Amino acid sequence: MHRTHTQAEWIDRAREVLPAAGFGNFDASIIIARGQGSRVWDEDGREYVDYLIGSGPMLLGHGHPEVLEAVFEQLPKGMTFFANNAQGIALAEAIVEAVPCCEQVRFVTSGGEADMYAIRLARAYSGKSKILKFEGGYHGMSAEAQMSLAPSRIVNFPTAVPDSAGIPQGVADEMLIAPFNDLAAVASLLKEHRDIAAIIVEPLQRIIPAQPGYLKGLRDLCDQYGVLLIFDEIVTGFRLAYGGAQERYGVVPDICTLGKIIGGGFPLAALGGRADIMAHFDKATVGAEKWLMQLGTLSGNPVASAAGLKTMEVLQRPGQYERLRDLGERLMQMQSKALSARGISHRICGDPTLFDIYFTDKIPVDYRSAKHADPKSNEIWNRVLRAEGVFKSPGKLYPSLALSEEDLAQTEAAFLRAATALADRAG
Repeated sequence: MHRTHTQAEWIDRAREVLPAAGFGNFDASIIIARGQGSRVWDEDGREYVDYLIGSGPMLLGHGHPEVLEAVFEQLPKGMTFFANNAQGIALAEAIVEAVPCCEQVRFVTSGGEADMYAIRLARAYSGKSKILKFEGGYHGMSAEAQMSLAPSRIVNFPTAVPDSAGIPQGVADEMLIAPFNDLAAVASLLKEHRDIAAIIVEPLQRIIPAQPGYLKGLRDLCDQYGVLLIFDEIVTGFRLAYGGAQERYGVVPDICTLGKIIGGGFPLAALGGRADIMAHFDKATVGAEKWLMQLGTLSGNPVASAAGLKTMEVLQRPGQYERLRDLGERLMQMQSKALSARGISHRICGDPTLFDIYFTDKIPVDYRSAKHADPKSNEIWNRVLRAEGVFKSPGKLYPSLALSEEDLAQTEAAFLRAATALADRAG
């Protein structure tokens, strides 16, 4: 008989072969065995309502039957080719049709890779070297992206602080850091530095919303100073709306990056933009001096493309985004009701499609203000939720279309218990 391993045994094995016993993504003390619909199970058989959903890709839930059917249809035809394939071309067509800024796209494998190429593309097109990003903004793991993502020491803007070892000082010298939601700071930097190739921004920075007029203000400033605007839509693409943040907020960047949902749960991401900018991937058009080399073994993978195409097809059906927003709003209300009834200061921050709580009485508007008054409260909140069968990131809650009324009832009960635990601690 085949012997199954306990979660503790898997954790012991991980310690031997993985630094910090994990993949670097999530809490290494839990080993997920399987997922189905809105639920996941760990290796000891414990069941959870899943609000992590793979950090965003599984908007339809795990094992959606139509997505599985599309994948199973592609698998016997071939898993990867390192060559053009019909599924990838059809997915590119669907993205161009859906996303306002995308006249053409290039596929890569991860969101971080897409952001890296977007920054390089902006430099190739503009001939300028500096990049302006926002403190606390996440754009993957490239050297540029690891500047002032989560700085442990506060410095004056626009100084860039590396968040990782192994990054040369020369990278920091080419990065300018500004506070999110501060147009005056951006305007000042653009006026002072005429060698800025692009501004890269998350339209919803982690879970911090852009204030009214802020994204339009960035667009206007970029136009005024001849700077490219990059929207990092790895998270927001096909989540805030079918056309992403560009559709939701009515602001169109020059370049955007996409990931997560477009791969339907498989490794796939893309960057897209105006055709004259994307032409820098075409050596015959721009010449060797301005050509941006880009290739990847799994770029445009047909299995991932098939999964992404079917996911996008389902999302286009009437009522999907209305239902997603309704689910998110109900979850927000449940949390606020449980905490307010116990007199616990909090702010629910984000969009109904992606949000979480800050335990504070202040409104988070940027990295420095988006903090818990007492970080221990967030730790207790998330620990109780996990114990009650709610699986989420410590700083994000992703609703999915697979959620049922039973899931919501279990989640509401977990919110009440977590709020009680915080009130008991305060009392």
